[in-house]
Amino acid sequence: MISFTNTELYALVAGFLWPLTRILGLIAAAPLFGNLSVPVRVKLGLGIMLTLVIAPTVPAQPAADPMSLAGLLILMQQLVIGLAMGFAMRLVMAAVEMAGEAAGLTMGFGFATFFDPQTRARTSALAQFLALLALMIFLALDVHLMMLETLARSFVSLPIAATPMGAGGFRQLALWGGLIFSAGVQLALPVIAALLLTNIALGILTRAAPQLNLFGIGFPVTLGAGFIVLMLSLPYLRGPIERMFEQGNGFIRQTLVVPAR
Repeated sequence: MISFTNTELYALVAGFLWPLTRILGLIAAAPLFGNLSVPVRVKLGLGIMLTLVIAPTVPAQPAADPMSLAGLLILMQQLVIGLAMGFAMRLVMAAVEMAGEAAGLTMGFGFATFFDPQTRARTSALAQFLALLALMIFLALDVHLMMLETLARSFVSLPIAATPMGAGGFRQLALWGGLIFSAGVQLALPVIAALLLTNIALGILTRAAPQLNLFGIGFPVTLGAGFIVLMLSLPYLRGPIERMFEQGNGFIRQTLVVPAR
């Protein structure tokens, strides 16, 4: 007959529960995995499967009762680490969506909006298009597999411990958010610059020929110019988006999975 002491039982439960919490935190916030269209059972099943694979390789964990105050603090810490790792990559997708929103509003395409199940808010059709393009690049580059590899390595470089984390990593995450949104504005710059020149030309034309109806010709001209510039710039968008995903994964490795000193 197999028997366990309370200490051994606590160690078995904690050895599965704490890694599962970090993994589920990443799945909840990361692109593709955390999409609201993915059923909760699928996310939970994926988290349990990954935990069964990763948990045997996790270094020695603190001997604490999972239901004690110390155990709950460790549980919350693992959840925050997982959410931060997924959120860092989610910012890349948000930057691409921001580029689509900025370009769409400049084109006068803001009236074409859809319901985004991820944010549960209205988003423009152009932002949805660029988000789908970024998601295809995300899958084509196997970024989701690189994220899981980084997650597995984080249990070695940032082991489960009762000591609280420093605030340096989360400060760097906030700074990373600012940098990634500036990159989103740069993605939309070709369309914005072309439409600025188009509006200047329309203003000069209206000044030269006041009889022209600016409201009648301005909208189709700006909309057509925006689509032409977007069509010409699409082949060149892969490079910047690919670098943003690589930088996001590198940021997770260098900042969030390195123990604070």
